[in-house]
Amino acid sequence: MISSHLTLKQLEALVCVVDMGSFRKAAAVLGTTQPNISNRITKLETDLGIVLMHRDAGSVRLTARGEKLVSAARQVLRSAEVFWEAAARQDLIVDRLRLGVTELIACTWLHPFLRRFRAAYPSVSVELEVGLSAEISKKFSAGDIDLALQPEPFPSKGGGSLALGVYDYIWVASPDHLNEIGVPGDLDDILRSPVLTHGKHTLASGGLLKQAERRNLPVNQIVYSNSLASCVPMAVDGMGTALLPSALVKEQLNSAALVLIKCDWHPEPLRFFARFHKDRAARFVEVAASFAAEEAENHE
Repeated sequence: MISSHLTLKQLEALVCVVDMGSFRKAAAVLGTTQPNISNRITKLETDLGIVLMHRDAGSVRLTARGEKLVSAARQVLRSAEVFWEAAARQDLIVDRLRLGVTELIACTWLHPFLRRFRAAYPSVSVELEVGLSAEISKKFSAGDIDLALQPEPFPSKGGGSLALGVYDYIWVASPDHLNEIGVPGDLDDILRSPVLTHGKHTLASGGLLKQAERRNLPVNQIVYSNSLASCVPMAVDGMGTALLPSALVKEQLNSAALVLIKCDWHPEPLRFFARFHKDRAARFVEVAASFAAEEAENHE
């Protein structure tokens, strides 16, 4: 019987060691110990009668035969997922989704997405990382994130990606703040009083600074925040005019806690994507990406 010589855990260990670059990191991802990972691969090599990889000072190098068999192992693992799906038993897929998202997603449709994913894959745990897009890109490139929900630009467009929609920036302020400063007519007027916006290293803030420099406008009243969500209550409390993605303030605009301000300049809109490593992602990661695309569309 095949099962007496081969297990999915062995193939999973092989693929994970290759993707993570070490036995230690693979053990952490798979929630086991380094000796267990080593034993699984050693048993596989013994049964096959070949060397799959060379171990060199904590790193690994695949042999020529190992390269071919890793590709075949990925196909077997994906086929196993397809089998469980066909049987409507995704609950038997026990794994982990390492998810990286920016704050805008976290504040809008992340929770409906997570509820939907959990309903489809109840035995797949989610490790969530919320941060700036640049931080998520680094972890995605290093293989520490399976699925990244983030805006352009990112270093590489290779692999798999699904469009998640476009998010425009708008200018808003509380009625009380407008009563105090008057209704601004353009960017020149807006920058004469406090402006609330995201961190200095974001595209919107960078664009605002460049535009102010081009027009020779003061920037001393721009208030930066590493937390995009914190700008919303600050704006509602009348602490300044805010430059924010429109999706973040829908509720406040509908309740008239904030008022839309017309302006002659806006940053480039945010174009979001669901990114995954198409050549090595588990089937459930691709499914999660498709869920994200549908949830993003539902919340436009």
